[in-house]
Amino acid sequence: MKIFCLVGLLFILLVVSYSQSVATPKLVIPDPSFNFGYAPQNAKISHKFWLHSTGTDSLKIIKVNPG
Repeated sequence: MKIFCLVGLLFILLVVSYSQSVATPKLVIPDPSFNFGYAPQNAKISHKFWLHSTGTDSLKIIKVNPG
């Protein structure tokens, strides 16, 4: 009986850890930095950063703090 309970517990832990690793969203930024080079003072410059979500659950971006 103890072995059956131990095997069942290990199976549950395995299923829970697998489902959390697959379902949990994670933000991936392939190129997180960009060198703008020389830019005159007060010049308006921009660059697009691509954001990807891995996992099967929805990724919610709550707050953005530009550096």
